[in-house]
Amino acid sequence: MKKITSFTIDHLRLIPGLYVSRKDFAGDCPVTTFDIRMTNPNEEPVMNTAEVHTIEHLGATFLRNHEVYGDRTLYFGPMGCRTGFYLLLTGDYESEDIVPLMKEMFTFIAEYTGDIPGSCAKDCGNYLDMNLRMANYLARKYLDEVLNDITEERLHYPA
Repeated sequence: MKKITSFTIDHLRLIPGLYVSRKDFAGDCPVTTFDIRMTNPNEEPVMNTAEVHTIEHLGATFLRNHEVYGDRTLYFGPMGCRTGFYLLLTGDYESEDIVPLMKEMFTFIAEYTGDIPGSCAKDCGNYLDMNLRMANYLARKYLDEVLNDITEERLHYPA
């Protein structure tokens, strides 16, 4: 069986960054999948499910309500390995194109206080598994260490 695209990336050389994972078409519409890699794979601890779940709720809410990207957002959710997130947008993009959007989103998450959208039993299947303080911390860390002064090596997968 052929490996899927995400399994062909050398995770031993991958560092936290913002990468184009793949580009596809849904009919005539291009779809770009982004790899929002927040932790260093196989080097540092993965994120716990509570903070991943919180980032998912906040990020998805932010993106789907965004003035420009709301209608272009198909999916935002965690990687199974818990080292980051996938974002699927309609359109043909490069990583550089969405750096401002990601800075905006992660600033929103880093500074968010109050009730987490969708964090009640009626709205979510695991509403008790949330950790806002760690989500704030991880979003700030990603902003400071990756997005704010992003370099070429954090925008394109290692060759």
